[in-house]
Amino acid sequence: MKPITRGTLAAVVTGVAATVGAAGPAAAAGTVPVTLPLGGVSTALGMEVPRLGAQLPLPTPGAPDGPRYVTGRLLPDRTLPQVPVHSGLPGLDATAPLPHLLGDGGFDHLGVDAPGGDLRALAPGLSVDAPLTAPDGGHSGLPGTKLPQAGLLAPVLQTDADGTLGTGTGPGR
Repeated sequence: MKPITRGTLAAVVTGVAATVGAAGPAAAAGTVPVTLPLGGVSTALGMEVPRLGAQLPLPTPGAPDGPRYVTGRLLPDRTLPQVPVHSGLPGLDATAPLPHLLGDGGFDHLGVDAPGGDLRALAPGLSVDAPLTAPDGGHSGLPGTKLPQAGLLAPVLQTDADGTLGTGTGPGR
């Protein structure tokens, strides 16, 4: 291998490693946390306001399982391969004050906690075959005819969702 090729390859590998290292923490989580800052509203109004937080999904595509060559077919199996996608489900964490209608004027709280879960998916794929067979020596090297074939590779979705809805007394979480 020539020194110029080695240097170019080393630069490309270094750039890829730096990119993967920088994107690691956010991509590993699968979600990006977002908090709605309502502290100033609470201070300005002099009352308790809801607390809201969310987790937004960060989808990351994986490497597709490429076409598979099969003997006797002109086109490879899985002509359009399925692409795996890993992500997180959107999450929600909210607490809202519920005033007492009768009594001391205090607050109860209503809380929703639906953490983001792991989501694994495979995009749909396509498998087709031409209406011709492979070239045959018995037909002077010409392909024969056959019925065309087409198949749809079904999408796959795997996840595990969880959530909690509850009420309680006292200050919000």
